[in-house]
Amino acid sequence: MNEIIQSLYDRKSVRAFEERPVPAELKAEILAAAAQAPTAGCQQLYTILDITDPALKEALAETCDHQPFIAQAPVVLVFCADCLRWYDAYRASGLSPRRPGPGDLMLAVTDAAIAAQNAVVAAQSLGLGSCYIGDIMERYEDQRRLLQLPPWVFPACMLVLGWPTRQQKECKKPARFDPAYIVHENGYRRLEEEQLRAMFRERCGGQTFEGFLSAFCARKYESDFSREMSRSVGEYLQDLERVAEPATEK
Repeated sequence: MNEIIQSLYDRKSVRAFEERPVPAELKAEILAAAAQAPTAGCQQLYTILDITDPALKEALAETCDHQPFIAQAPVVLVFCADCLRWYDAYRASGLSPRRPGPGDLMLAVTDAAIAAQNAVVAAQSLGLGSCYIGDIMERYEDQRRLLQLPPWVFPACMLVLGWPTRQQKECKKPARFDPAYIVHENGYRRLEEEQLRAMFRERCGGQTFEGFLSAFCARKYESDFSREMSRSVGEYLQDLERVAEPATEK
């Protein structure tokens, strides 16, 4: 296994960091690596927000499902799907472009997520730990206000980075599902109940299949934060329909 692939196997989410800063040159290196990610039409349909204000970090820790470790992370980056920048460039060139649609947003979200993953891989190579914060998609009204997001700019994901504590380094990475259940040849193959039970056998640990899925569904899929995330994403999608053109600051 080569060095890069090994680092992908070794990488795990880190939620506790040492109390020491990440040097500016390392952060710059990570951000530069993020910008090297594959991107649709070489458009780079994202904007990266580098959150350095401690008060803003505290606010995001609260709005992102009350997770204090976010405020304690030395580096906090929000990757925004940006459907506005190219629209503004088209207008500046004298064009009258259509407003963005759901397809444009999905493409921009993909661009942002790929750039974020590049940042994760770069951070891992430098000895830094990282954690994705999907909760940045919750609380539409609060996140827009805190991050000063205009319409057509969507916070696709957030990363926290820092030096992992010894405990975080030593904790075991959760096992992934067997590729046999994840990789389908030539077309989608819906799994039968017997296959699903086999797929989850190791994940269930000492619990029954029914018990594990019941608890997980209640904790994640049916949770208040999951429902709030869907509401907030719906609000961002409605921005694409209800806003003819974002106002320009004077």
